[in-house]
Amino acid sequence: MTTAWTLKDLRQIAFDRIDRVPAIASASSGNLDSGRVYWDMWPVQDESGHIASIKGRELWMALTAPDRGNPNLRHFEAKIRLLERLDGTWVDRGNVLPDFDVDYEREWAGSAVAKGDDITLYFTAAGTHERSGGYQQRLFEAHGRIGDDGLPCDWQPPVPSITAITADYMAADAHEGEAGKIKAFRDPAFFRDPADGSEYLIFTASLANSASDFNGAVGIARKGEAGWELLPPLVHADGVNNELERAHVVFHDGRYYVFWVTQGITFAPGTPDAPNGLYGMVSDRLLGDYRPLNGSGLVLANPEDEPIQSYSWFVSAELVASSFVDFFGLNGRALPSDPVKANAFFGGVPAPLLQLAIDEDGRTTLKGKLP
Repeated sequence: MTTAWTLKDLRQIAFDRIDRVPAIASASSGNLDSGRVYWDMWPVQDESGHIASIKGRELWMALTAPDRGNPNLRHFEAKIRLLERLDGTWVDRGNVLPDFDVDYEREWAGSAVAKGDDITLYFTAAGTHERSGGYQQRLFEAHGRIGDDGLPCDWQPPVPSITAITADYMAADAHEGEAGKIKAFRDPAFFRDPADGSEYLIFTASLANSASDFNGAVGIARKGEAGWELLPPLVHADGVNNELERAHVVFHDGRYYVFWVTQGITFAPGTPDAPNGLYGMVSDRLLGDYRPLNGSGLVLANPEDEPIQSYSWFVSAELVASSFVDFFGLNGRALPSDPVKANAFFGGVPAPLLQLAIDEDGRTTLKGKLP
């Protein structure tokens, strides 16, 4: 059953009852590569969705690119890097995948799951090797193993997870595009249903057969004997929002939570004021029906005078939310339209990890930052 996220839901946003992300005062690269920018993070998880402990290591992944002094360029050179969290600091362990002979150009966001000594990376294959700079998106996966040192190794060449798209979804196969307006088939997030052990991929999608340009959806595929089989979307925002990004499902305290992130600029004209933020819904069953958290779906928003300071939240089964520092230090001012000038406000590093809580009525609270 596909659940609609509607204008009626958005009208329930009560900013006085939504927790704001703490203001970010600085964005140090710490032990990361100061010549790179980092965004769109996710932990290596176990099959239950918890942050994995891999031979004593806490491993994460993030998109990175060389710092060109223009934040817009990063999406066209994106590569997944392995990060390690050590005593509250981040260490760059290099590219996750070796250079394979592939037919895509860049690596965009996904997820990773460790099972014993095996590890699988699910990710977005962006663009094509034939023509640079495109917005084409496909879901791919790569399989490797965990070495004696606890780090991934022996990766096999990446392969497509989904090879055919059903009538529920639009293909994201356009070369040209504009950030916030492109269609989506990306951000695969692994989920194992504890009810029966079935495995799923949750992903950012666009609804087919829509009369609106604002047709964002949360897609889902189930693993069968013949591979991943697409199911009807879990959630759609038809007529409301173009992008439900970084979509993923968390099982917590007996309930299913579908989370996504979106930006104020991707809402349809005339919709109620809604911010860049983490949004979500809750259900007693994986396939729904889903109910908006906090009555509206909004879970976390940036400070009022820093509305774009962080983005791309990803929630683990412990309800730990990661994100990256986007544009901060504006203090209520508009971001410069010149990307080179805007770069002075770009963080491009991991943001502090946040601990969420959810009560039985679907109300969320921000408990604080992790050390």
